[in-house]
Amino acid sequence: MEIRILSVGKIKEKYLNAGIDEYAKRLSRYCKLSFVQVPDEKTPDHASDALNAQIKQTEGVRLLKHIKESDYVIALAIDGKMPDSVELSKKIENLGIAGESTIDFVIGGSLGLCEEVLNRADEKISFSKMTFPHQLMQMILLEQIYRSFRIMKNEPYHK
Repeated sequence: MEIRILSVGKIKEKYLNAGIDEYAKRLSRYCKLSFVQVPDEKTPDHASDALNAQIKQTEGVRLLKHIKESDYVIALAIDGKMPDSVELSKKIENLGIAGESTIDFVIGGSLGLCEEVLNRADEKISFSKMTFPHQLMQMILLEQIYRSFRIMKNEPYHK
């Protein structure tokens, strides 16, 4: 199974890159993991709704170029379902059993994801009703994917 993390913008903080690298290393024994980062657009302070929509659209087009028709797409969206760790583990396991070879997790930029990306998604999940920086969300997501595989394999993991 291949898991791809598609995200907007580069992660500049060293501590986040170190955490992401650590979880990527841990996940390497369970799946093929890859990352696709597309450039983000500069968002001026006090931008109009129209400009914000245009920025999300531009970023969304960049993301969609990397999503294949055969990929199973899970978008991270604030209005998505909020699975617990066991439910996410079951979802990933069931997708593997169903023959889905590539799962794309999509993380938007600071403004979120455009409608086209959300409509392409096979499902939407949320980690909280709170808003997190999209760079931090990548590390949180990887930790949960790692936890999912540990649950699937009945391997111990701290709670």
